[in-house]
Amino acid sequence: MGSTVLSLRIDGELLDRLRKHAAKRGMSVQDYVVRTLVRDDFDERFKSSVEETERFYA
Repeated sequence: MGSTVLSLRIDGELLDRLRKHAAKRGMSVQDYVVRTLVRDDFDERFKSSVEETERFYA
């Protein structure tokens, strides 16, 4: 899987908070943000899967 660049403009206060969260986990801000996005994407897909299964068996 390749990678693509995504550029974001964010508030300085938000960037400071992201730096603190990333530092607590020993990660770069970039890795922290990517990990968070991947986790949220997984949660959304898992929820959709559960809902589909419930509709199938209901």
